[in-house]
Amino acid sequence: MSRVVGVRAELRRDAFGLGTARPRLSWQVEDADGLEQVGAEVRALGVGAVRLAELDGDEQVLVRWPFEPLASRERVTVAVRVRLSDGTWTRWSDELGIEAALLDPRDWREPLVVPSAGAGHELRPSYLLRARFEVPAGVVSARLYATAHGVFQAYLNGERVGDEVLAPGWTSYSHRLRYRVHDVTSLLASGSNVVGVELADGWFRGRIGFEGGLWDVYGKHVGALLQLEVTDEAGLTTVVPLSELWRCATGPSVAVGLYEGETYDARRLPPGWLDPDFDDHGWAVPETRPVGLIAATLEAAVNEPVRVVEALAPVRVQRRPNGRIRLDFGQNVSGVLRIRVDLPAGRQVSLHHAEVLEGDELGIRPLRQAPSVDTFVADGRGVTTWQPRFTIHGFRYAELEGWDGTPGSGDVEALVIHTDMERRGWFECSDPLVNQLHENTVWSMRDNFVDLPTDCPQRDERLGWTGDIQVFAPAAEFLYGADGVLASWLRDVAAEQGPGGAVPNFVPWLDCGFPSESSAAWGDAAVIVPSVMYQRRGDVGVLAAQWPSMTAWVDHLADRIGPRGVVAGSMELGDWLDPAAPPDDPAAARTDKYLVATAHLVHSGRLVAQAGRVLGHEAEAERYEALAAATADAARRVWFAEPERLAHSPTALALGIEFGIVGPEARVVLGDLLSEAVREAGHTIATGFVGTPLICDALASTGHLDDAYGLLLQTECPSWLYPVTMGATTIWERWDSMMPDGTINPGEMTSFNHYALGAVVDFLHRVVAGLAPAAPGYRRVEVRPRLGGGLTSARARHLSPYGPIEVEWELDADLFTLHVDLPSGVTGTVVLPRDDEPVRIIGPGRSSFACLVDQGVDVPVRSRIDDGS
Repeated sequence: MSRVVGVRAELRRDAFGLGTARPRLSWQVEDADGLEQVGAEVRALGVGAVRLAELDGDEQVLVRWPFEPLASRERVTVAVRVRLSDGTWTRWSDELGIEAALLDPRDWREPLVVPSAGAGHELRPSYLLRARFEVPAGVVSARLYATAHGVFQAYLNGERVGDEVLAPGWTSYSHRLRYRVHDVTSLLASGSNVVGVELADGWFRGRIGFEGGLWDVYGKHVGALLQLEVTDEAGLTTVVPLSELWRCATGPSVAVGLYEGETYDARRLPPGWLDPDFDDHGWAVPETRPVGLIAATLEAAVNEPVRVVEALAPVRVQRRPNGRIRLDFGQNVSGVLRIRVDLPAGRQVSLHHAEVLEGDELGIRPLRQAPSVDTFVADGRGVTTWQPRFTIHGFRYAELEGWDGTPGSGDVEALVIHTDMERRGWFECSDPLVNQLHENTVWSMRDNFVDLPTDCPQRDERLGWTGDIQVFAPAAEFLYGADGVLASWLRDVAAEQGPGGAVPNFVPWLDCGFPSESSAAWGDAAVIVPSVMYQRRGDVGVLAAQWPSMTAWVDHLADRIGPRGVVAGSMELGDWLDPAAPPDDPAAARTDKYLVATAHLVHSGRLVAQAGRVLGHEAEAERYEALAAATADAARRVWFAEPERLAHSPTALALGIEFGIVGPEARVVLGDLLSEAVREAGHTIATGFVGTPLICDALASTGHLDDAYGLLLQTECPSWLYPVTMGATTIWERWDSMMPDGTINPGEMTSFNHYALGAVVDFLHRVVAGLAPAAPGYRRVEVRPRLGGGLTSARARHLSPYGPIEVEWELDADLFTLHVDLPSGVTGTVVLPRDDEPVRIIGPGRSSFACLVDQGVDVPVRSRIDDGS
């Protein structure tokens, strides 16, 4: 029997603690036997009431909330059933629990508890906070609403609350402070209880940023904000008054920083401090500050928590001549080590981290001013398992200093830490090097999605660079459920935009030495990222939320138009990291930086026009379309009237093609010039940040698919596969971050874990495997594998909002076979190799095709094809 599965609220599997009164619902339909949804019924069960809402139509993704808005703390369970095109109904889905967070600022009653109001510019310790309180009998539920100025872990009666790492994450704390809701019912007891917090500087006041970094960026204090609420059998909810009960002391982490590492002295942890009967009379009384004095808006988190998502054992253990023990975990990760030791009191073990080896030593120079050393000092009380809690590192290699003997199985593990996003996309093909390139990109995304999209996880930077995620967003949205991370970060982008629409080059912004002026291609993330989220998830809401930010950026860039009608005179990063640029000048590209800026104004202008039409802003859409058209006309006059002058610049040619700056005839000319340039370079990369994500598509769309494959499969430096041949397990910042002789690039800016250049995997998904969205949310797909490069098979799978979509093809001699699996609610067109005639297919189910590629003759194997008749 047909059924509804995968009911979600705001695309979240976990709908606990939502910060909206009208959560949008999504669901999938299975086993519908070719029937389509024509309506749905939603059932919501609340306290003592059942509500039903019947909906017409085939919408099943981000469907508007059909009931009255939820109140703060309100909990309902929702189920969905669907009416099919033959008039029958599916079974009811499993229930999804939805609970609203605190939706009114007046719901917050408890103060910010401040154990440290200021400290010198040196590594600070962690702080312990505890409050003993009484709970009457008859409590049926309890919720803890928790956040901090700093990073923290909370405990209730000795048990850790939740499993989030580095909570509450990093936002523009001057504007937004996120909190999470925890169900702590099972942790409470009648009578005496104790809530505890360990708190450290984190991003709030710890040293962050490059060129020495900045201290106390958001405040000189650290503090915790916890509100505990209990509900009794009569349904009455009360806030447990904690403000007068807090006590504080210095914690066992005697010195801790995100870049520096964590020094933990187990002797400094008071035994039993999380027990209700612990004697805390010697502890200090912390300062409390009314919640109303927090300048930022308190928001329920929309992104998934940062968690320990995997533990890796070392693949190689080696005792070094200097006495250290070197561990190779076989994979570059973001995270920390977990160690198990049995040492006498006062003995210490230090943990050193690095991404690569240079010669026979840890390659720590690229870390710059991020020492990345953790130290554990034992208390002599037997076997202890410890991991740092308030720092994070990027590493493949680690060295243990002060470790006796050889670590046994399980004594040392690398804990992989990042936002716990749902995996949504997979790819594989017949070339193992390409498969490794894809896997490296997956890992770089994981390692750099630690609460927000960063550039790198290891050195004294780790910032939300806008240019990186602008080029990578399509890949991110295919590979993982990145919606929450990106939606949260885009709120900060909007919050930190200048009054004239300027977008900082990284967000949250730190004034740590980088130019404060906005650069095109970087600031365009304000437009491109929400546009990609709409295209890939069908989320109109993100367009509506970001519309003021999107238009403000385009207006800002348009204000930079000079007398010739193109962008001029502004600070521009251009085609950053062009391989021709010297190591110490990454902006020295062969492409005119104002051509790059002008092309992005054309592109973003059109995207804003499209968003305006989706949102019903027709007049504004026409204005931005006209702006884009006029700017494209000017760009043609200034740069593209004599295209041969651009033959030296593959990025300029790719921008002209992919951003639609030139007409059809000129596209052919640019494509030919691009092909010639690529061949002259021996199919090695000659593009930087801007051109690299576009070049394969530009070649393929102008009849030069073989050159696109030539670039893709090249193994000589600079190329995508060169790092793979050098043993890379993540994407490098530079094509030659490591030189062929094994030495590290001499430039000061060298990372071995940057996802940006891995944006090419979107080409693998759409063109090589042939799975491309043709309508928002993958409601329609185009399946058009483009064969080349000697590949004999490819497969892509994506968990769309409607369900899994899979494309798999194989080439056996001249026989090409293709299988396409679509879920209910999705339609597609299939274009076979050497045949431009599309075939329409309808989900759910599998459609299979075959053709002889040499003759271009379709030979149907078996199919479920709706040809429209």
